[in-house]
Amino acid sequence: MTLLLIALIMFFAFLTLSLTGFGHALVAMPLLTPLVGIEVAAPLVAIVSLTGELIMLVRYRRQINIGSVWRLSLAALVGIPLGIMLARALDERIVLVALGVLAAGYGAYALLNLRLPELRNRNWAFPFGFVAGLLSGAYNTGGPPVVIYGSLSRWPAEAFKSSVQGMFVINSVFIVSLHFLTGHVTTPVMEGYVVALPMLVLGLIVGFRLEPRLNPVLFRRLVLVLLVLVGLRLIAVNLLG
Repeated sequence: MTLLLIALIMFFAFLTLSLTGFGHALVAMPLLTPLVGIEVAAPLVAIVSLTGELIMLVRYRRQINIGSVWRLSLAALVGIPLGIMLARALDERIVLVALGVLAAGYGAYALLNLRLPELRNRNWAFPFGFVAGLLSGAYNTGGPPVVIYGSLSRWPAEAFKSSVQGMFVINSVFIVSLHFLTGHVTTPVMEGYVVALPMLVLGLIVGFRLEPRLNPVLFRRLVLVLLVLVGLRLIAVNLLG
């Protein structure tokens, strides 16, 4: 039953990635962590994410904003090891509450469609990248700071998808390497990866096929509503349970 749920979660997560360009880890981590624990969920999502992000980067490789990507990535590489140590040092209930706050908070922020000031100086990428690195190392959820930075920088849609994937791939290579070096990639993690891989590919293929036909704005809103609900549930269960 657990392996079936992992497969379904991964399918939906990478369907989300293919249609919106981000959000797969924000879907996967809140659903997987209560199911298999942070010890398995973190390295599993990291390895699966790297696979999916490489496919996405090849598909959307032409519009990468190199100037912002290297700044975001450099700062993130500083934050990632700190995030991994932080997640391992904290009680799992605290981690789940933090993950719930992140999921619900970002979902609400995006649903409100807040119009924030434009960032013209590319050096703003450094603080956003560092926070993304902390969240990537701890929970594989470094997407929100990058997405917010891209929105504040007014990236066009195609540049957004390709640049986000460029940074995600660099981050994921580093994160996966650290998980291997620190012994976090265990037998349950690899069993989960074997189950997740075909569903990852299926989710991406379905998303690529649906992309010209499905309203991506509507789909993104549905995903954001789901994120808010999942986040609130994680907060409630772990604070009141």
